[in-house]
Amino acid sequence: MPFTFPKIYPILDSSFIPANGRADFLRRLGSELAAAGVTILEYRNKTGADAEILADAAILRATLNIKLILDDRADLVDRTGFDGVHVDAGDISPAEARALLGPSRIIGTFGGSDKFLPGIFDAPVDYLAIGPVFSTTTKLTGKAPIGVEGVRRLREQAGPNRILTAAAGITLDTAPAVLAAGATTVAVSAAIFGVESPADEFRRWLAELG
Repeated sequence: MPFTFPKIYPILDSSFIPANGRADFLRRLGSELAAAGVTILEYRNKTGADAEILADAAILRATLNIKLILDDRADLVDRTGFDGVHVDAGDISPAEARALLGPSRIIGTFGGSDKFLPGIFDAPVDYLAIGPVFSTTTKLTGKAPIGVEGVRRLREQAGPNRILTAAAGITLDTAPAVLAAGATTVAVSAAIFGVESPADEFRRWLAELG
């Protein structure tokens, strides 16, 4: 995969997109995030119809010349022009996603919580998401938080070379410890998009995490 994950990447959940003025909001947000130095972004819409997902994705693609990951919907990746997909339990399998999208797309999946899923290291994916690290309300997983020590245990199990994305409830105060414990990158949603200026907040994270 000819792409290096940064220490932080945002997950734009559709719940942070206002119903009124949706298109204008996304155009402004995309331009601001591009200027702030975002290099990869995941767009997640669990409840919207295909038309809404495609409309949102078209604006993000037009305003962000970066790597864009679509959550769940491998079937829509080609139509959005996105660079990859994140699939979890209940979606199509990583192998099916790879067969559908080919070798060049970025594909990620959930790897495990307190321990890795059986056979997950054989999955044809570019990264494994781990967690939840802390409690979160943005995405309900039904799993107990693993904390920083859980991240450390998973890194030991995974070895040094796999890309591990830590997610859920991570703040700027806790992110350095999560990275030091072995996460390749932290994926954040509410911590970035739940504030008045997501672009300014992302800049603050970049400055702190280096």
